[in-house]
Formats: sequence, C-alpha cells, structure tokens
Amino acid sequence: MTNTYVPDVVFKTRVRDERIGGDNPFRWQDRASSDYFDGKRVILFSLPGAFTPTCSTFQLPDFERLYPEFRAAGIDAIYCISVNDAFVMNQWGRSQKLENIELIPDGNGEFTRKMGMLVDKENLGFGMRSWRYAAIIDDGRITHWFQEPGFEDRCEDDPYGESSPQNLLKHLGQRDTQVA
Repeated sequence: MTNTYVPDVVFKTRVRDERIGGDNPFRWQDRASSDYFDGKRVILFSLPGAFTPTCSTFQLPDFERLYPEFRAAGIDAIYCISVNDAFVMNQWGRSQKLENIELIPDGNGEFTRKMGMLVDKENLGFGMRSWRYAAIIDDGRITHWFQEPGFEDRCEDDPYGESSPQNLLKHLGQRDTQVA
C-alpha cells in the first residue's frame, strides 16, 4: 500500500455556519481528498464505526491525547475516517470533545472501498464498514501503512494494536532516530 496515492473522492461534510442561525446552523460542504492531503504530512486512521467501544474508549481519545507528540514528530494534521455519515461523525466528535483530530465522514464508503479496506460486518449489524488501519501520508502519498491483522468479511474479532497511536509514534520515533 505504500508509495501509492490516496483515492480522489469528494466527502459530504457538514460545517457550522453562524449565518444560518437557529438550532442547527450547519450547511453541506463538499471536500475533496486534496483538501485533506495535499501539501501536508498527515496521519489518517480508520475504524469500524463512531461510538463503538474500542474506537471511543481507546483509539480516538488516544490520538487526541497524543496529538502534541505527533505535531512534535512533524505531523501537520490527524484525520479519523469512518463509514458513517456527517451527522453521526459530528455528534461523535462533539461527544468526544475533540479539539485536534478532524473527523472525515465516508458515508457511502467510497474512499474506504477505493483504499481496499471495505469489509462486510453484517454479522455485527453494521453492514459495510472499514477495516481498522492507519497511514502516514505525505502530500497525498501513503508512505507508511499500519493494518490490523485478520482482514476478512464478517470477522468475529476487532483487532487493535497495529493502528494504535502508540504504535505510530513508536514508528515515527524510530524513523527520527535512524535519520539522526
């Protein structure tokens, strides 16, 4: 997966716009892959679903907590993508009190499918979702790939470790040490 470019897709996002007023001051805004990845060195991590146990208890909160260490290691932004719509992703971000991690809604699973990471989780009542992975992306090019083992449809397990922020930081530290 390394040395390939992220797929070019358009994400359907909802952004706050105070000009709208009322109880729901949000509008639709299309954002392309290039808006997220061009000209930046970023972490992208994907997970099966917003509000799910491992994602909400460990993966997303740990990326948020360790954000300053990623910035110190030369990462410009951290994105979390999930096959969930913009409404769900916005509410999940609000419930997690995110300040540093940006959530990307992949409601139709197009980006995830083009990454080759779309899996069937119907056995859990989820339908089509993303396999858990993380990547270091430099100007749209995937330079490092961290995929959980056991990739398969209707997997009974939810492995977590390879795509953890601690593992990515360890890799970034080794890389920086090797370069010095």
